[in-house]
Amino acid sequence: MRTDDITTSTQPQEGEASDRILTAANVITFARLCLIPVSVALLLQGHDIAAGLLFGFTAATDFVDGMVARKTNTVTKLGQVLDPLVDRLLIIAAVVSLLIVGRLPLWIVVLVLLRDAYLIVGGTYLMGKRGIRVPVSYVGKVGMWFLCIGFAGLLLNVPILTGLGWCDYSFLPGFNGEPYCAFIWFAYIGLIISLTVTVIYTVRGARALSEQNARKREVTDGK
Repeated sequence: MRTDDITTSTQPQEGEASDRILTAANVITFARLCLIPVSVALLLQGHDIAAGLLFGFTAATDFVDGMVARKTNTVTKLGQVLDPLVDRLLIIAAVVSLLIVGRLPLWIVVLVLLRDAYLIVGGTYLMGKRGIRVPVSYVGKVGMWFLCIGFAGLLLNVPILTGLGWCDYSFLPGFNGEPYCAFIWFAYIGLIISLTVTVIYTVRGARALSEQNARKREVTDGK
């Protein structure tokens, strides 16, 4: 079947996203969304262990909503947008909170926020204005997992090690000689992977946009 074929069925085909809102998978995603401000509040109140564990639980259940949606054939358009949005909000909440309590340097926070703002704005434009959805990359999920593990460890703030002493820059925890949380290395690795995947998403989005424009020109020229 060609991509421009039109179906008259009102029921979504297997594997096709539906317009349903109230599904088990979407409820799970919404529950994960509600846990984000709770973990932030716990951290700001000094409950490091509770905040770290709750953040880790929220991040670890990322696969559950997607698995439920696929198993029950209830993949929805809302879920396709809400699931990655919750992932982004989880990371944003973590980095801002860690900056406030002084466990994460400003440059990491800025990079994460700029990257997520870019992906949200770009993804919204492609999906909302052009009907293009760039599939989530497995490598991107790996990058997010490294970030989540790193941020969860930084929320727990253990174990504390002595820095390598390679430099005197305070904005490079782990590389300088100051005590630091060992999980900062997971954050570094996750950041590198995430920035690399951002480039991949950009290339895929630009390619899909170019192909769509080319098809439109072919239709126009054929008239």
